[in-house]
Amino acid sequence: MQRSLSDLVRVVQFRDRDRICCHDISVTQCYALEELIRRGPMTLNELASVLYLDKSTASRVVDSLERKGYATRSPHPADGRALLLAATPTGRALRERIEGDLVLEAQRLLVDIEPEARRAMALLLGRLARAVESRTSCGVDGSGSCSTC
Repeated sequence: MQRSLSDLVRVVQFRDRDRICCHDISVTQCYALEELIRRGPMTLNELASVLYLDKSTASRVVDSLERKGYATRSPHPADGRALLLAATPTGRALRERIEGDLVLEAQRLLVDIEPEARRAMALLLGRLARAVESRTSCGVDGSGSCSTC
């Protein structure tokens, strides 16, 4: 199981890199944009935590997204010291194109697998992702240091 999972993760990472980077965006930028769309506006500390990045790396990722017009920073309505990060309409459109490309490729890969097996696989992978996430949420703080390990 470990070897199969490791092989799958490695192949998917390379696939993501090759498919996403042709859109003039890095995989990390794409993940950040995806989280800003999925979760809505958030602070830099929140985004860094969600992406398992230190704050300075997350800041550089957001700087790139902002320069390209895919994300914005605006004053936080409840915290005068913080900024809210959000995806722009251009960023949302880019993420939709990227996701569309990835979905089409997945459909081609899975065409020979029975629908019932595909549904079971999606359920299993979702459960596995949640289980791994719950075990890796070890209290990473804004500096990228683990506060509990």
